[in-house]
Amino acid sequence: MPTLLHIDSSAVADGSVSREVTAAFRAAWLAEHPEGTVIYRDLAVDQIPHLDVHGITGGFVPAEGRSAEQSAAFALRDELMAELEGADAVLIGTPMYNFTIPSTLKAWLDQVILVGRTAGEEPSAKGTLVTVVAARGGSYAPGAPREPYEFVTTYLEKVLTGMLGLEVDFIVPEFTLAGTVPAMADFVPKAAESKAQALEQAARRGKETAARAAV
Repeated sequence: MPTLLHIDSSAVADGSVSREVTAAFRAAWLAEHPEGTVIYRDLAVDQIPHLDVHGITGGFVPAEGRSAEQSAAFALRDELMAELEGADAVLIGTPMYNFTIPSTLKAWLDQVILVGRTAGEEPSAKGTLVTVVAARGGSYAPGAPREPYEFVTTYLEKVLTGMLGLEVDFIVPEFTLAGTVPAMADFVPKAAESKAQALEQAARRGKETAARAAV
């Protein structure tokens, strides 16, 4: 049965829009594959260490030549890369923190990107379907005043497609802070509309992805 790799990175547990939308995708996926496998990583709960010198150098040294520190650091990289390589589809939930992704998600990316294996001329997970739920407190859409500050989808598109060779689709719920920031009260209707659209897109995408992965 197909395998879904599900990654959440929001530091917020209750009230997280990105988590709510990824949950809708996952539910639709499981409805199509009730016996399927879901590998779940909550990066806010079980944080992945940042890539260090041992993890970097260990990726370019044969197993028999690694030091104890390199072997330990690379073991984690190997585990994370294997999860990516074994997945039929990937689901990533991310908020926008200071115009970009959480450092926890960046740590995961740094661990799984290895030139000559997952990245390079023939990436080992090339063509895998990826859905990214990229929530943000305001709007950074084309034409919005803060469009130039959007470094979530712009960064992830380059990394996931350009380096890892994955097939990426974005779902972008906006104005998630409208209900809690008084100055954004006028955007509450837009927030509700954007969230409803994102949930609908996630359910549809989850079903479609499950069908494609089963082929």
